[in-house]
Amino acid sequence: MAIHFHNEHIDFPDIDKKSVKNWIKKVIASHNSEIGELNYIFTSDENILAINNKYLEHNYYTDVITFDYTDDSIISGDIFISLETVKTNSEKFKQDYSIELKRVIIHGVLHLIGFKDKTEPEANEMRMQEDNALNKLV
Repeated sequence: MAIHFHNEHIDFPDIDKKSVKNWIKKVIASHNSEIGELNYIFTSDENILAINNKYLEHNYYTDVITFDYTDDSIISGDIFISLETVKTNSEKFKQDYSIELKRVIIHGVLHLIGFKDKTEPEANEMRMQEDNALNKLV
């Protein structure tokens, strides 16, 4: 199927769409799943806060919100990413912005595959999966 990138209320990030799409497909395939329809929406802090309030009833900023439309092993969803929070987190964690952005891009996919991050063990597993995925990028 397809991976689409959009931007709302913010400039589009400096990413190589083709290589990022190929990387996402490789990660999905490595989890015995296939690509359905993925929409990445890069947005602002204020927009992600509004989405968080409206759909999740959370009143805080976040780097990524994932809406899951996955059907069995066909990975589909809408992934909203606040580029402002990604930037803030890259500075906070002393991480290169482009790596932090890719970590968040794949974080949404990992949620769609079935990984969670609510508990400490789940968060540790998610981080390990993110690292494994980032290693596939090279």
